[in-house]
Amino acid sequence: MSTGKEQLDADDDFIAVDPEDNAQSPVEPAKTNLNKRRTIDNLLEERRLQRQLADYDFDL
Repeated sequence: MSTGKEQLDADDDFIAVDPEDNAQSPVEPAKTNLNKRRTIDNLLEERRLQRQLADYDFDL
């Protein structure tokens, strides 16, 4: 149960966005966003695999 006196942690990384700023920027279709996300995921996976290969001990 909450006593009402507990200190709540606030997100310091939160950035307030003005709704008028969003109206000026073009809205990207979901398909474009998904393609970008897949590209980023593929690059991160490739980087992870390259790190694993670099760390692999070839002198077994």
